[in-house]
Amino acid sequence: MCTAATYNTKDFYFGRTLDYDFSYGEEVVITPRNYFFRFRNMGDMERHYALIGMAHMEEGYPLYYDAVNEKGLGMAGLNFVGNACYGEKVQGRDNVAVFEFIPWILCQCATVGEARELLGRIHLTDEAFNHRLPVAQLHWLIADQHEAIVVESVREGLRIYDNPTGVLTNNPPFDEQMFHLNNYMSLSAKDPENNFSPQLPLYIYSRGMGAIGLPGDLSSQSRFVRAAFVKMNSVSGDSEAESVSQFFHILGAVEQQRGCCNVGDGKYEITIYTSCCNALKGIYYYTTYGNHQITAVDMHRENLEGIVLIGYPLVEGERIYMQN
Repeated sequence: MCTAATYNTKDFYFGRTLDYDFSYGEEVVITPRNYFFRFRNMGDMERHYALIGMAHMEEGYPLYYDAVNEKGLGMAGLNFVGNACYGEKVQGRDNVAVFEFIPWILCQCATVGEARELLGRIHLTDEAFNHRLPVAQLHWLIADQHEAIVVESVREGLRIYDNPTGVLTNNPPFDEQMFHLNNYMSLSAKDPENNFSPQLPLYIYSRGMGAIGLPGDLSSQSRFVRAAFVKMNSVSGDSEAESVSQFFHILGAVEQQRGCCNVGDGKYEITIYTSCCNALKGIYYYTTYGNHQITAVDMHRENLEGIVLIGYPLVEGERIYMQN
């Protein structure tokens, strides 16, 4: 399960947690402008916007989990098991396989508005990348500095939702996730008032009581509520260090620890990595379950006019600073 979020200070930040019980060996991958994309049904794309994000490399192809492009548009795919529905190719539509959906959008679109135009023609197909990688059941968060949307391919067709929270988790469908926030409108970052009864001498005995009722479990709906509350009430300075630090604290509210989500056979779902990308500067920050030190990769320090993918394996192993 996963959580994705956006955040605005002076710059625009986009990132996510990847929560799962095993890793595919993902790495930070930069796709330069002249990398040759060959789409299953939409022909070849020889030149496009440069991308940076987290991907699993398979047969020399970047299977992106999340990425931003050089124009500041971000996109992340999150598990949507049981609700995602794709189909065979449809004549007259832009038939895009699920595994190539992120590059198809980010290679061509500079804004959410431009992405909406492409989405009006898209049909997502159920073609697998190869026989070893089944089609992932996903929905997607797409965002720029000004707006965010959620894209879901369900039995009824392609659904596009405005996302004023800039947050997405897994199930249920996004419109239900948003509706569920109505149950928490009484939560506040401020101290609560006694609305229970004026006849009772109720008093505030601790800080943070305005958020009593905020769900703390690891289910996707509860993580959505918790991440939305933390993000919408979040305050930080405008510097890069303050903004990045605050973004990791926001997603830290929903990270999963080994042992708390048992998926059977001695396996546990954990937060494999957490990412935060300054989408306007093209700097991709990340931490991993075993390494809380923030590591960064700057796409603009590479040759973005190249044709070869640039990969950075994740830095694993805890980095501990000994002060004495």
